[in-house]
Amino acid sequence: MDNTPPRFGIWALVHGSRAARQDPEEPFDASWARNRALVLEAEALGFDSTLVAQHTFNPLNPANGELEAWTGSAALAALTSRIEIIAAIKPLLYNPVVLAKMALQIEEISGGRFAINLVNAWNKAEMDKAGLPFPAHDDRYTLGDEWLSIVAPLMRGETVHHKGQHFTVDGARLVPGAATRARPRIYIGGESQPARALAAAQGDVWFINGQPIEDVKALIADVAARPRRDAALRYGLSAFVIARKTEEEAQAAYDRLARLAALDAPMVAQQAVHTDPNVVMKHTMAKSDRLGTNGGTAAGLVGTYAQVAERMKRFHEAGIETFMLQYQPFEAEMRRFAAEVMPLVRR
Repeated sequence: MDNTPPRFGIWALVHGSRAARQDPEEPFDASWARNRALVLEAEALGFDSTLVAQHTFNPLNPANGELEAWTGSAALAALTSRIEIIAAIKPLLYNPVVLAKMALQIEEISGGRFAINLVNAWNKAEMDKAGLPFPAHDDRYTLGDEWLSIVAPLMRGETVHHKGQHFTVDGARLVPGAATRARPRIYIGGESQPARALAAAQGDVWFINGQPIEDVKALIADVAARPRRDAALRYGLSAFVIARKTEEEAQAAYDRLARLAALDAPMVAQQAVHTDPNVVMKHTMAKSDRLGTNGGTAAGLVGTYAQVAERMKRFHEAGIETFMLQYQPFEAEMRRFAAEVMPLVRR
């Protein structure tokens, strides 16, 4: 890989805590006020990026709140000055022309710091409640591929004529275009074969869920070997971090969260009912015990400050450029990471 330095990001708390939902040290709070303060602090601490996941309803507990990704991202773009704002998007929810216009508006607001993260949805209940179709797994990626083939050129300022299986666009061109670069960056999520093909064909960055480094190396090798028209694909990794002065302290912190996470078993079981069984992420996470979402601690970032930093360096050497990180309690652990681990990795 090249010498691009590692980039550190945080998951916005769009639906509350990431590891345990009944934690007295981190009560549920997915409010705009908390997310605004969180992202502003992350920027001040030196983080490079934030990912704002998209859900219409809270996927963990529909009775709880959920931050709206795109209006929230627009507001964050206006309030921040340096950090990259990545808004997740499910093609099932938005017409590609409308979404491209929204993306270009947030790109302008941010001064060229906006990105989209295309995900093809796993929560069937979300679509059912809105009266929207939920195609089979591979069909969702077929739709997503066509959708993105419209969005990407529109974000580049091109005139688009398209007649396909799902969309027809007749001479659309969006003004103004991106002022500081060709278009907003495109992140692709998912590890199935259709997701890998889509990342190789149309993505700028492929997000990988947290898992052991040898598995990550194999995934990168597979996608890197696929045909590609544009610049080399870059790679990101989701991970949950627990870093302490000693291994014993790190393990104790892990054990505390694991005990609390066990209380969420009924909620997790209910969530599983609405999850597409063909989503690869769910199979990956089932391979080992872990805390957090999107692979969480399966990436192995639990240990001393030096151990966590060394493991992150190994991931970086393997090709991971962007680390999208989770913590709990989020703000306190984010500060700890910025003070104790981030300098070790960057050094």
